[in-house]
Amino acid sequence: MKYDIYSNKEIKSCESLEEAEKFLLNYAKEQNFGEAKVEEIASTYKKYYFENCKEVFNIKKHIEVVAAIIIRDGKLFTTQRGYGEFKDGWEFPGGKMEVGETMQQALERELREELVIKVKATDLIKTVEYEYPNFKLTMHCLKTEIIQGEPNLLEHEDAKWITKDQIDSVAWLPADLEVVEEIKKLF
Repeated sequence: MKYDIYSNKEIKSCESLEEAEKFLLNYAKEQNFGEAKVEEIASTYKKYYFENCKEVFNIKKHIEVVAAIIIRDGKLFTTQRGYGEFKDGWEFPGGKMEVGETMQQALERELREELVIKVKATDLIKTVEYEYPNFKLTMHCLKTEIIQGEPNLLEHEDAKWITKDQIDSVAWLPADLEVVEEIKKLF
């Protein structure tokens, strides 16, 4: 997981929250901003105010995920989140990449863990960069084929196969919505 530091423009991307905080405090010293006053807004989002500085610096979590675009028999597979801030929103199944994994390996692992299916992830369809209020998301969407099993929902509230005509009727999560137009071309 990465953390990005922002002010009027992005300053730096860091590998850990500790690295981001250290960079920001050193930056403040170099600019003679004085001591840092830190206010924690949420566990993944911090704002930093410095004395003698009119800027506000933000550190946001940067999450990199993979998502499966599964089309079979003229229908697209989609899942409904069953937990968290975006509960009940519709998305493409997938999850976070782990260190050292390729996009394909991560997606194959995630779908095995969450849906109990064996898949073959192939072509990258699109990478979406989306700014949610509390984090930045990078989502790699890959064309995926189920090669063994049928989806079994372990973490999702619901799932359905939709036709091209139904694709705009789904209440997609914002980042997933950004790839819908590309997917329509695959039918």
